[in-house]
Amino acid sequence: MSDVLLEVAGLKTGYGDLTVVRDVSLTVRAGEITVLLGRNGAGKTTTLRAITGLNKVSGGTVDYLGETLTDPSHKRVAKGISYVQEGKRVFRELTIEQNLLLGGFSRRMSKRALAASVDEIYQLFPILGTKRALIAASMSGGQQQMLAIGQALMARPKLLILDEPSQGLAPVIVKEVMERVSELKSTGLGVLLVEQAVQDSVAIADQVSVIEMGRTTLHGAAAEINMDDLQRAYFGGTA
Repeated sequence: MSDVLLEVAGLKTGYGDLTVVRDVSLTVRAGEITVLLGRNGAGKTTTLRAITGLNKVSGGTVDYLGETLTDPSHKRVAKGISYVQEGKRVFRELTIEQNLLLGGFSRRMSKRALAASVDEIYQLFPILGTKRALIAASMSGGQQQMLAIGQALMARPKLLILDEPSQGLAPVIVKEVMERVSELKSTGLGVLLVEQAVQDSVAIADQVSVIEMGRTTLHGAAAEINMDDLQRAYFGGTA
């Protein structure tokens, strides 16, 4: 179990007096991708917000590297947790390279190390390198999503959390984004991926969790989950 980065057990959270997530459990290991699936309103984003410290945990536990997380959000970033929220959130009026440099700000790296990290992002997403001097607003939606992921990776996380990176993208771009995310496993990075593109995300997953009405209805190794069980869990049946 030494490779476990994140262990969520019986999570309960929401907004003020409104409980949205009632009992969610999942695991993310180093060098693996865990995909979190569920219909709109199932509690996926709320789960991510609790893991990253944006929502208060009112029940259950969120353990990272064997310790229960109680830190505020910015300290979780310093511990190695990067969160890419839905909606391609980049600094639209800054250049691609400026966006990436800002992503590495929290690491307090030397100029040489910062430049090396930027080059690594350009290797992962070559299109960013060819357009490095352009402002982010001039890029397509898919390219902005790649930039958002690259910006998060500049913080050198151990755990990368992605909230619907395929949202609003053409199918061919979705496949490209998924391929790049899959490549991150070779670096030892653990990825928690929330997605609506079920087939594309399950294809790159090591673990799959499904939640419905704020509760985990299915969890297991992607290779051992058949589509019938996945469909029943996804649409609220008993898996």
